[in-house]
Amino acid sequence: MVTQTSDGQLFLLKKLGGLISIIVGCLLIAVGVTFESTDTTVVGVLLLLLGAVLLVLKIMRRNQDSSPG
Repeated sequence: MVTQTSDGQLFLLKKLGGLISIIVGCLLIAVGVTFESTDTTVVGVLLLLLGAVLLVLKIMRRNQDSSPG
């Protein structure tokens, strides 16, 4: 059972921010590749990486909180 934490809003914000960042990053990569725009592709890759990092940090934090010890 998941307990409510005092910074639950922050975790939700990180998760949503990560997912939105990944979606927008993928869209920008697709647009950049289609129109052969290097700048748009680079921004898309950076957003994709940012989203992945936010989700990984959230997962790592969740696993640290639930580990016995």
